[in-house]
Amino acid sequence: MATSLTKESTGAPSGGKTFFGHPRGLATLFMTEMWERFSYYGMRALLPLYLVAPEGLGLDAGTAIAIYSVYVSTVYLLAMPGGWFGDRVWGPRKTTAIAGAIIMIGHLLLAVPVSGIFYVGLLFVAVGSGLLKSNISTMVGHLYNGPDDPRRDGGFTVFYMGINLGAFAAPLVIGTVGQNVNWHLGFALAAVGMAIGLGQFLLGTRHLSEKSSVVPKPLDPAERAATLKKSMIWLLIAVVFYAIVVGTGTYTLNWVMVPLMLVGLIVPIFVLARIKRDKELTTTEQSKVSGYIWFFVAAAVFWMIYDQGGSTLSIFADSHANTSVFGWDFPVSWFQSVNPVIIMALAPVAAMIWLALARKGKEPSTVTKFSLGLALIGISFFVFLLPLTAAGGGKVSPWWLVLIYFVQTVGELTLSPVGLSVTTKMAPAKYGSQMMGVWFLAVTAGDAVTGLLSTAGVDLNGTGVVGLEAALAVLAGGAVFMYRKKVKELMGDVH
Repeated sequence: MATSLTKESTGAPSGGKTFFGHPRGLATLFMTEMWERFSYYGMRALLPLYLVAPEGLGLDAGTAIAIYSVYVSTVYLLAMPGGWFGDRVWGPRKTTAIAGAIIMIGHLLLAVPVSGIFYVGLLFVAVGSGLLKSNISTMVGHLYNGPDDPRRDGGFTVFYMGINLGAFAAPLVIGTVGQNVNWHLGFALAAVGMAIGLGQFLLGTRHLSEKSSVVPKPLDPAERAATLKKSMIWLLIAVVFYAIVVGTGTYTLNWVMVPLMLVGLIVPIFVLARIKRDKELTTTEQSKVSGYIWFFVAAAVFWMIYDQGGSTLSIFADSHANTSVFGWDFPVSWFQSVNPVIIMALAPVAAMIWLALARKGKEPSTVTKFSLGLALIGISFFVFLLPLTAAGGGKVSPWWLVLIYFVQTVGELTLSPVGLSVTTKMAPAKYGSQMMGVWFLAVTAGDAVTGLLSTAGVDLNGTGVVGLEAALAVLAGGAVFMYRKKVKELMGDVH
């Protein structure tokens, strides 16, 4: 999923070498993001498999899916405070450098074969990814002379390719080493990837815009003191609470997972409610926020199912998919490379189709595209029912998994880029950056629901649950389409 947290720019230094016709700094950010995604998706491809493996942590599938869901939801939850740090404390460039170091340390901790340290490593990677996610995209925007620079959209397209190149290569390299050689060596390779990305970022930072080093709205002394005081109070409360839980012998992993999942549901609702209650918003802005809630809920349902491609589907494939094609065996983690390679192949095609339809005045509306994306993610789980039913105690063809990921990726191309675009268009002026954080919170909400279901003992690989999720998504898509006129009215001049 691409990010687009961009702000108006004063432009980067001009002249000298370019990168595919773009400012030289784009190469630095492209490589940083590619290596960060290489480390992130490589670790993510291994994570659920390591959690259930007897030689790994040996957890049951439900707990593994819950941990995976908490981890992914936390990454996107932390994107908002990550953007806040870039805006108010360190500036985008410094925040990105610190984030890269935190991610690298996190992967090194994952490489230590001790379960307690492993979970600390996950926390480090989540915090680092949240800090980096918002700020690196902001720096891409800084390379151009404002939103009307004709190179800007092309620059983000090139940057998006870096994301998918890293995501494609990671399972093939890190997944192979982790599954076939040693799990912890695979996690160590993720640390090496982030180290390369961080090193070239520090070497190439001189090519970035000077604006990337500026703290846009620094905290004044009073704000800094108040923020520090509040943070320390909440930290103290957490330390005391968990000390009591551990001291009384009642601690289990759920004491961490359940609160995080509840936060993943409560925070998005709280943020949207706070924006909606703002009396400074005009009637038009209020209407757009009301319309945006439709898109937010739809996106949460979409990501709830989509992100199970790395957990529920991966664990199913580990037990029931035939990983041999024409007599050649491959690791289960390789299935995680299917999505990025399809995105790289189909994204240009999708863009051309929308442009061709737009020229004829037949391009579907944003609401219609969203409803199609929801329907497709639901259909992907209806397809999942077929191998799930046929598997029994045997193995199913790997092409079932490829087909499921293909349908999900087409749905992603229909919904995700459109969601990014409509977020920037419908955001009230005073909440421009924060609304992009709200878009990420849709991922948090969706994954939090998955985690809560797993924690409650729901078998997400059960045919009944898969069928129910599939029906929910298709029905949600149908509801969005049925009420498209009402949503369009709320959207005002946004199409």
